[in-house]
Amino acid sequence: MSQAIAARSAHLGMLLWALLVGLSFPAVGVMSEGLPPLQLTALRFAIASLALWPLVRRAADWWPAQHGLLLYALMGLCLAGFFGAMFWAAHRATALSMATLYVAVPLLAFTFGVAASVERLAWRLPLILALGACGALGLAFAEARNGGGGLQFGSGELVFFGGCLSTALYPVLSKWGLNRGWLSGSAAARTFWSLALGGVLIGLAGSLVEPLAGLARMTALDLLLVVYLGLCSSAMTFWLMQRATAALTPGAVTAYSYLVPFVSMLLLFASDPAQIGWAWLPGSALIVVAMALLLRGDRVSG
Repeated sequence: MSQAIAARSAHLGMLLWALLVGLSFPAVGVMSEGLPPLQLTALRFAIASLALWPLVRRAADWWPAQHGLLLYALMGLCLAGFFGAMFWAAHRATALSMATLYVAVPLLAFTFGVAASVERLAWRLPLILALGACGALGLAFAEARNGGGGLQFGSGELVFFGGCLSTALYPVLSKWGLNRGWLSGSAAARTFWSLALGGVLIGLAGSLVEPLAGLARMTALDLLLVVYLGLCSSAMTFWLMQRATAALTPGAVTAYSYLVPFVSMLLLFASDPAQIGWAWLPGSALIVVAMALLLRGDRVSG
């Protein structure tokens, strides 16, 4: 497969990634209240890892060398750091503050990528990322008008920003390890190891701060939703991200996170058309333009 075809396939895969992530939020909202979020995430990652196992065993280089295992552990730590920070900050930070901080992730990934020599120091991608960030901020402020809370910066926001740093570093470590031959050439194997190790770390954290009997309150519907989230919102999405990382730069991969609030907005309009208003238009237009520019002009990074 040529580089141009691989990049085009990666972009299409990340469009599907944004759709799957956007659809996962309504599923989470249906689940019973009071369930331990860290343990639920660890369970999701366990289900995702088991689903990927048949694909992993087919890869000739599925078992990592010592330095590769260490890098997978760091990638797993990035996942644990983000989800742990997100859940800790959920009741200590406003939705608007968290959404505002999260728009920095693609720009952070680009910066880390330049430092790690896996990203080109050029003007075009940062401008596209800045355009997408402005659009995502526009949607965040439009959502805030519906009761998302005000903008503030306290301990919750500080911890969540640490989680944003962690998730921005994840694709950079993946690209860096791929370029050096430390990680498997199989996207399934890379996804498996990072999710499995990340799930162990999240599970350990959950066992320390959450009641061990918390998962016993799950209903049959909750279990079905966790299986769905494990398969579609963990296994599939992280596989798509790892697949795209082999062909695109970290900044280009993480840029698709700007589409997630756009998908959520469309779902909101579908369920409650009365919410449609002009306040959503500027942010939506900026995101669409940014994604169009990314799809049109992104080049493969070696």
